[in-house]
Amino acid sequence: MSERARRRDRRAEESGAAVVDFVLVSLVLIPLVLGIMQVALVMYVRSTLASAAAEGARYGATIDRGPGDAVVRTRSRIRGAIADRFAGNVSADRARVDGVATMAVRVRAKVPALGLWGPGVSLDVQGHAVQEVVP
Repeated sequence: MSERARRRDRRAEESGAAVVDFVLVSLVLIPLVLGIMQVALVMYVRSTLASAAAEGARYGATIDRGPGDAVVRTRSRIRGAIADRFAGNVSADRARVDGVATMAVRVRAKVPALGLWGPGVSLDVQGHAVQEVVP
């Protein structure tokens, strides 16, 4: 048998192998990419909530503001950055840390664990700021 005939026979045996390779690699690669995207989504929401809580605490800690103002500011930041559904459970209160008056803002939210649907991952973040006092 000539060299050409042998090459033709080998190509005929491997015909369709690329399709199988593509399917097998896709079965591993697609869930991996989707998982990385989901972790990125949860981390983005968490950092945005923490940033909004800190901003609300700083706003509520000024001399002429209070806990109600901190809650309103935090909710508006969350609505502006993500969505209304994450701004539902926001609370603020004055507290003392090591004898220093502070404003504490707490945000609780549930982030879907599977894309935008499915069971949720509970997030609980807090923001703190030193309360301004009249000099």
